[in-house]
Amino acid sequence: MEVKTGGAELDAGQLERYLKIASREGFNALLTVSHQIVASPNEQPAPVDGRLLKKVDLRHISWFRIFTEAVVEREHLGVSDPEQARVLGDLIAFMDDERPGAGGYQGMGASWVTVREAAAQGLLGPGTRGVREVADDWSQFLQYLCLRLRQDLGRPVTESYPKDSDAAGRYRGYAKTLGEEGRLEGSIKVPDAVAPITVEVDLGKRRVTTRLRVTAPREGRAKTRINWLLRQLRETPPDLRVEAHYPYAHHPPLALVSEARARPDMLVLRDDPKRAPTYFDLALTRSMGMKRGKAPRSFVTETARRVLEFYGTVVQQIRVKRTVRAPQIPPDARGAEESPAEGRRHPASEPELAESTPPLVP
Repeated sequence: MEVKTGGAELDAGQLERYLKIASREGFNALLTVSHQIVASPNEQPAPVDGRLLKKVDLRHISWFRIFTEAVVEREHLGVSDPEQARVLGDLIAFMDDERPGAGGYQGMGASWVTVREAAAQGLLGPGTRGVREVADDWSQFLQYLCLRLRQDLGRPVTESYPKDSDAAGRYRGYAKTLGEEGRLEGSIKVPDAVAPITVEVDLGKRRVTTRLRVTAPREGRAKTRINWLLRQLRETPPDLRVEAHYPYAHHPPLALVSEARARPDMLVLRDDPKRAPTYFDLALTRSMGMKRGKAPRSFVTETARRVLEFYGTVVQQIRVKRTVRAPQIPPDARGAEESPAEGRRHPASEPELAESTPPLVP
């Protein structure tokens, strides 16, 4: 094992030396632990010479993933033995404290402010210094968001991307979008949720948008399908934007959910009221956190807060089938970024809420 704490990162040269020793001594694998977050244990923050992996496996796990699994074990699965429960609670409290340096994700890196300010001034381009580093930080941040949601939901949450993509390709894509458009974008998939959540950061305009695409029912008239969606958005923020998409329509109707609830006709296609929508785009935009690290009002803390808010008030409210319900986030966690070490409870035995969601076809 090679373990790094605090902000220390893995070194490829050091790992290659260890792999040679492991191969010579007959070890099966080398395991690395650091604050660097990856999508899979098979991915490595510090790529090494592939020839060294023919006899020895190389696996990586982040401190934040270890922390997350400890939280899930305590809050969702439960530990019956009081002594084990106390030890697990002490471990969570220890890892959640910044002083040991094992708290996981440390926030966007040293290049974040430089790239952010270049975007705000219209000076950001593919060759801007720090773009590649920020793209790598963004990749880790998406994994952080997945693990953060897992802590509250108790279910596996993963980044959503094409099956044929790899870590290097996704990293290049993030860098390309950032350098050419000044944006960072990624999607998160929650089991049984209606669709993946897309998180978009516009550095130039300094805002964060969370989006969701909902497929409309195949049956029913236009207004029937619109009402099917609006009835499920009772707890959403009033400034949630709802856009109804119609076949062959170039200008889809758009309205705030507060306005659409009062006047559903705003989302009907004006030129052809009988044409039915095929899907809806829901979006919520908020100002971007400006501080570094994980302090209050930082980019990391505020963006995580926005994702939790969007999931709790929008995503989990929508059901396409009566028998399938997205995992529910605790009401006290919506829009909050408090620490699980502070004792927030998510009992696995919490009773189901009363059936209140309309069927697919009203």
